[in-house]
Amino acid sequence: MAARIKKGDKVLVISGSSKGATGEVLSVNPAENKAVVQGVALAKHHTKPSRAGQEGGIISREAPVHLSNLALIDPATNKPTKVGFRVLDDGRKVRVARKSGTTIDG
Repeated sequence: MAARIKKGDKVLVISGSSKGATGEVLSVNPAENKAVVQGVALAKHHTKPSRAGQEGGIISREAPVHLSNLALIDPATNKPTKVGFRVLDDGRKVRVARKSGTTIDG
């Protein structure tokens, strides 16, 4: 199955506790259908200090968000859109924004 949301995409959270937040996708886990988005779904983690000089304490980290709760932001209109696919004349399969029809992948 082709990936509708990839690392580096700008997305909008459409449901959940972080609804309305936008951010860049840091990583995608297709096996679990989850993605980590910068600044979204922050969770507190208690860490012990390590010998390498890292301090211990309570650290905020991004938690994974289910892909169904994310909408890709169209680069042309800067609004959320669904993602479609199109095969170009040279045989490449690219992602296409459904609202504006612009290609997302170069």
